[in-house]
This record gives sequence, C-alpha cells and structure tokens, in this order.
Amino acid sequence: MARYTGPVCRLCRRERMKLFLKGDRCFKEKCAIERRGFPPGQHGNRRGRRLLGYGLQLREKQKVKRIYGLLERQFRTYFHEADRRKGITGENLLAMLERRLDNIVYSLGFASSRAQARQLVRHGHILVAGRKVTVPGFQVRIDQVVEVKEASRKNEFIRASVETARGRGVPDWLELDAENFRGKVSRLPSREDIKLPVQEQLIVELYSR
Repeated sequence: MARYTGPVCRLCRRERMKLFLKGDRCFKEKCAIERRGFPPGQHGNRRGRRLLGYGLQLREKQKVKRIYGLLERQFRTYFHEADRRKGITGENLLAMLERRLDNIVYSLGFASSRAQARQLVRHGHILVAGRKVTVPGFQVRIDQVVEVKEASRKNEFIRASVETARGRGVPDWLELDAENFRGKVSRLPSREDIKLPVQEQLIVELYSR
C-alpha cells in the first residue's frame, strides 16, 4: 500500500500544530514547530489570510489524514464506510481510525509513533488474537488481544517505547499489560475518548459538497 515518504516535520508545520509524527523528537527542543512555527515554503513566514469555508474544511481533513498516516483514497474509503453506518458520521469516522491496528499498537505504547507502529505490523511483529496480522488497517474488535510476538519482545525500540508509554498512559478503552507486552480492546472508543484537536463535522461538510 502506498504511503507518504517525505519529511514529516513539514506536515506539522503546514498544519501549525504538533501531529506527533516523529516519536520522541516531538517532545524535544528539536521539534520543527518549536524552532519554526510557520508553514514551509518561501512564503510560509508571511502573514496569511484567515481560513474560511472550504479552506477550513480542507485543512481539517488534511490534519486527520496526516495524523493517521493515510492517503486520500484510503481516507475517502473510511469516510464512505462511516457514512453508511448508523450514528453520527464524524464520530464513526474517528472511531474507525482509532481501531486501526497500527493506531492501537501506538496507543498501547509498543511504538513511539504511528509510522513505527505501521512498520512493526508490516514486518510481522504483532499478533491479534494469537495470529500474526500484517495489515496496518486491520479493524480490531472488542475483546481481541493485541500483543508483541514473543521473539520480538527483546527489541530495544519496542522495550523503550513501552517504558515511555507507562508514564504517558493509555486510552480508557484499551487495557495494557506492559509486563507481557499485550493489550486488549475493552470497548469501542467514544468521542470523549478521542483527545485529538479536530472538528470532524468540517470533514463531513467537505465530503458532502
């Protein structure tokens, strides 16, 4: 599956906020937002116009896409599925994105970023309900156990990420057993569980044009 391979710090600068795409670097002074908090490009430092209407909707969509590491076609597929389901479309969309396997691996602390979590899944380090799953977009269901393969638990990057996650905590809809490198989806995520600074209704409005 295609993915963005360019410099991720430019994405944070474009959205004028930390998207936490580069793991521990995002918490240090080297973070691009800390050093250059304006959009990239030769005109980035100029005072821009206030976003309204379509521009505001587009930026919100781009922000969510970049947080979860999706391309346009993938994101549009998620939106259509969320629109088809019962309930509020925007909340359905965020819940589906949260239940992606790579996001859960990141949220449990087995990886320092969603990009690293995606790589762990792709390389076969992650088991779901005892079986190896190599699809980052796999939708994890309630009571399914997500764990690091036993042979991979000595990996220094995974161990360091787990130690960091202990201090950060995990979302309320997940249960973490850090000692055994496993976690479980205890319930579906609600909108209150998703702490991202996004206005999902703007995305719904954009795709409803």
